[in-house]
Amino acid sequence: MLQLYSYFRSSAAYRVRIALNHKGIDYQQIPVNLVMDEQNTPDYLSINPQGLVPAIKLADDTIITQSTAILEWLEEQYPEPNLYPHDPIIRAKVRSLCNIIACDIHPLNNLRVLKYLVEEFNISEEKKSNWYLNWIAKGFSSLEKALSPEPFALGHKVSMVDVYLIPQVFNALRFNQDMNDYPNITRIYRACNELEAFKWAAPESQIDAP
Repeated sequence: MLQLYSYFRSSAAYRVRIALNHKGIDYQQIPVNLVMDEQNTPDYLSINPQGLVPAIKLADDTIITQSTAILEWLEEQYPEPNLYPHDPIIRAKVRSLCNIIACDIHPLNNLRVLKYLVEEFNISEEKKSNWYLNWIAKGFSSLEKALSPEPFALGHKVSMVDVYLIPQVFNALRFNQDMNDYPNITRIYRACNELEAFKWAAPESQIDAP
């Protein structure tokens, strides 16, 4: 059985949980509490020297880190139900949209960046929130124009874009992002959260949720 090192509110780990559930893959979840700094313990650093989640351990004890690499591996090893379309141009579009989230929004807004802003530059909670919402707004404005008017990000079928998008929306809502300018994103968020794979991957459904 696969072992997933995860934190309930980590959007990167949330992505992987969605994909595992969507593909019907059994896995054991091992919580790593980022707030309690468990990611920097010697035991966890032996799993992932970066001190980040997620990490996934295979049956032969091979470790894969970084959510994008894990998701690509899952798609290759468990191709059905597929999260990438077969058409190479549409596959490139999927990767492009995923990268808006994974490369342009998430890295600027994750816990260690926000913590650094507070500890090193002594910014206020208000300024921290403004920083967060600024990068969400820029990314969501681009995504909103590119998404399908159908139930999910690319149409009538869940794709990797949905896997990346829903955790980012969850985090945006936690920081009180005004979603009125993003009706497509809001509709997709609601549609995905009607599905069991997304419900069971949600932070409130995790074993380490408070």
